[in-house]
Amino acid sequence: MTKAKFLSTTAAAMGLLAASLSPAAAQERTDFRIAWSIYVGWMPWGYIEDSGIMDKWADRYGITVDIVQINDYVESINQYTAGAFDGVTATNMDTLSIPAGSGVDTTALIIGDYSDGNDAVITKGDRTLADLAGTPVNLVELSVSHYLLARALDTVGLAERDLDGVVNTSDADMIAAFATDDVQTVVTWNPLVSEILGSNPDATNLFDSSQIPGEILDLLVVNTDTLQANPDFGKALVGAWYEVMGLMAAGDEAALTAMAEASGTDLEGYKAQLDATRMFFDPAEAVAQAQSDTLPDTMTSVAAFLFDKGILGVDAPSPDFVGIAYPDGTITGSDQNVQFRFDTTFMQMAADGAL
Repeated sequence: MTKAKFLSTTAAAMGLLAASLSPAAAQERTDFRIAWSIYVGWMPWGYIEDSGIMDKWADRYGITVDIVQINDYVESINQYTAGAFDGVTATNMDTLSIPAGSGVDTTALIIGDYSDGNDAVITKGDRTLADLAGTPVNLVELSVSHYLLARALDTVGLAERDLDGVVNTSDADMIAAFATDDVQTVVTWNPLVSEILGSNPDATNLFDSSQIPGEILDLLVVNTDTLQANPDFGKALVGAWYEVMGLMAAGDEAALTAMAEASGTDLEGYKAQLDATRMFFDPAEAVAQAQSDTLPDTMTSVAAFLFDKGILGVDAPSPDFVGIAYPDGTITGSDQNVQFRFDTTFMQMAADGAL
């Protein structure tokens, strides 16, 4: 069984389990759980939990929301897909491939940022992207790193078939791998990018996400049925998020330092990562991103990439297998299988001061 097929089969199993839990998820409830993992744009969720800001907003709406850190990013999405959590931090690509592709109707509640240099193709020496032809590249296979590599190669007329293959490498092993003589090129994300570039004088950034702005979106996604049955759940999450966005925009050093330390760096290091992140501190900016004319084109390209890799749902017949709905009501993909929704309702409430 190939890795892509294995992931698709696993996702299908997750979807079946989630479907079995969906009646309960769609009921009115008072207790909710969110999963998150370490990444510069998601560190606010840890601070929201630890500072008591989440409790304050949850109390306002008479609910409880537990925000749980999961050390393995993909595992956090798998657990959400299986119904263990009501929401999770994920990229647009991974939301489409895992929960949405598995039949779990999922809504992007918050567009927090897009990667603006946090994801990068890094090599040793003065090689160019064209020089990668015939060489292996280490990355987390089928992740946004894989997508970034494909976009980078395309700029110089190459494709993955022109390489000497990709080597699946855990993000936990990426720094150590790059330090070996056998590994010449890696694709990864921050804080690993900063660590590799900062500790290896011979490391060269060949291509990064600042060259494809708006394509790698970092989201908080939630189960659509749960959100529709429990709108106060959405209000509490969005209210807490934008309270912290206000602190970050104002340069609150206590909040930023707490996030930095939780991510394993110092304030200066965390600010450097933020410099490579287009954070939407203002909810109106997040709404504008969701309503952007380019978002449907981006998601169509992402769907095509996932289909090419065999991970757009089990036995997906085409890149249009999963329908994606946008705030203006338009849909890309199948209008008979809409499983991913960009909804600005709650972000707009924050922009209007209506929470």
